[in-house]
Amino acid sequence: MVAKISVGNSLYGAIAYNGEKINEAQGRLLTTNRIYNDGSGKVDINKAMEGFLTFMPPQMKVEKPVVHISLNPHPEDVLTDAELQDIAREYLEKLGFGNQPYLVFKHEDIDRHHLHIVTVRVDDNGKCISDKNNYYRSKQITRELEKKYGLHGAERRNRRLDTPLSKVDASAGDVKKQVAGTVKALNGQYRFQTMGEYRALLSLYNMTVEEARGNVRGREYHGLVYSVTDDKGNKVGNPFKSSLFGKSAGYEAVQRKFIRSKSEIKDRKLADMTKRTVLSVLQGTYDKDKFVSQLKEKGIDTVLRYTDEGRIYGATFIDHRTGCVLNGSRMGKELSANALQEHFTLPYAGQPPIPLSIP
Repeated sequence: MVAKISVGNSLYGAIAYNGEKINEAQGRLLTTNRIYNDGSGKVDINKAMEGFLTFMPPQMKVEKPVVHISLNPHPEDVLTDAELQDIAREYLEKLGFGNQPYLVFKHEDIDRHHLHIVTVRVDDNGKCISDKNNYYRSKQITRELEKKYGLHGAERRNRRLDTPLSKVDASAGDVKKQVAGTVKALNGQYRFQTMGEYRALLSLYNMTVEEARGNVRGREYHGLVYSVTDDKGNKVGNPFKSSLFGKSAGYEAVQRKFIRSKSEIKDRKLADMTKRTVLSVLQGTYDKDKFVSQLKEKGIDTVLRYTDEGRIYGATFIDHRTGCVLNGSRMGKELSANALQEHFTLPYAGQPPIPLSIP
């Protein structure tokens, strides 16, 4: 993500430039702080101007009080409006403008959607907010946001995890090597907290895992057995003991992985971004196939499990942007299997609207 900061003395010019674009349906007003916003996505340029002037004291010694910022995510970063709002707020807070009046605009006049922010660098007392080292601070902030939201970096095009691995192909030969490489890569790139979440991740690559328990010479042991599957989830070929792939693929290592993942997801609030995206897509459709395909476009795979009667009894979301595997119920009741089943089986769910003719 690239940020560009410019300062000037024409507040009306900055507001009008963005406001006219927005009001000509070339974008929308996403959010404001301390400035009038009727929630329509449009801009009342005069009221916005009045809001800034009310905040700014009449006597100022700052020659160029207006700050105009553009935030430009990578074209391949697909973000919801809610995510863009959060990114803009966090950027401004970290830059020291969190309590300032500001307007956040989303420009849609080119294929690469981006943000424009108008604010001022004068506080309530007329003092200038320091912009010392703003260039370096801004660069550090954008890097932090890239990491938090799983975005492409300005300098590294492939920061996001876009399922770089291929499915295990039993017909291609050397299956053991394929499984070993894939398991190692997945354990290094993703976070999961249960065996069910781990199994859902593996299923994307035509694999599954099962726990093996037994007793040898009076000592109980726990192990894992990996199997290759076809695209329908049916096992093919012989299973592999985890010991063939080293300790990192074994039962104890995976259990430790669960604990680390739980801590990282909680401390870094990694599930928040996934939840926002899934809810945003869910609210826009009752069509299950469209729901799954739209999430995939945004970098999230969906694994749904069904009973013999065809009812959803499990839902797991694999977010390749953040490297997190999350059961729906972990993110809230509204994303549980029961809630999704109800959502997708409402009367007329998934059906096109009935055309009406007016005589």
